[in-house]
Amino acid sequence: MTLKKNKVIAVVGATASGKTAYAVELAKNIGGEIISADSRLVYKGMDIGTAKPSVEEMGCIPHYMIDIVEPEVNYSAGLYAKQAKMHINDVLSSGKIPIVAGGTGLYFRILLENYDLPDVEPDYALRDELSKLSNDELFNILYELDKDALSSVERNDKKKLIRYIEIVKLTGLPLNQARGKKDNEYDIEWIGLNFPREELYDRINKRVDLMVERGLIEETETLLARHGRIPNITDTIGYKEIISYLDGELTLEEAKDKLKQNTRNYAKRQLTWFRKNKNIKWNCYPEKKKK
Repeated sequence: MTLKKNKVIAVVGATASGKTAYAVELAKNIGGEIISADSRLVYKGMDIGTAKPSVEEMGCIPHYMIDIVEPEVNYSAGLYAKQAKMHINDVLSSGKIPIVAGGTGLYFRILLENYDLPDVEPDYALRDELSKLSNDELFNILYELDKDALSSVERNDKKKLIRYIEIVKLTGLPLNQARGKKDNEYDIEWIGLNFPREELYDRINKRVDLMVERGLIEETETLLARHGRIPNITDTIGYKEIISYLDGELTLEEAKDKLKQNTRNYAKRQLTWFRKNKNIKWNCYPEKKKK
């Protein structure tokens, strides 16, 4: 006899595809609560630059995994999966439906697609050697070792590039094989949000303009004053472009254009990642739970 698994809904998509509004409306309709799956929303104070939902946008729906650590913390996918799973089970215990919403593909993979994190001990000598290389050099090394792994890492994420190279070198396996898979403990309904490319890019461009209007420059200055030039700020899209403006390397218009371009490129990578999941139903609304 097969035990019935608990229902979890996953709402995925590129940045600026309307995931927050969709998930909130869905939660209101079916009695759900939302667990964020965004690697930057975990950080306190990084609000405008990450498009963190406001109290109004949350629509009185409980949200979890937002504003949980300071930017100095190198928050891992493994820790995310552990803490997010606790929230999922708490929501289920309360009789509500967990809705995991966001755009960080690795978080979904570890939490809901049941990929195990490789049990690979750190090789500090290798890390020290790799840390001396540029991001482009690390990117090229990973390309030679396992080009498929590049779909889950950004070129500017030096820490993750080094970790992926370390895993592939020490296990001798491609990243996907090194991770392995385990049995799924939930019944997942996958919902993907998307727009035609030009419409999505227009939404991204308008969002960037709105971010600047809402105080992105001032937020960046506050973060730098409070935390210094730490990688979780300087390597994050939204802040690194404004830092270039503050340093006089770009005009404000150039910084905004750069931010728009980097965000569009990120959206492309997100969609490439999610399209590998054949269970995702794109641009559809789940049936309302029958009473």
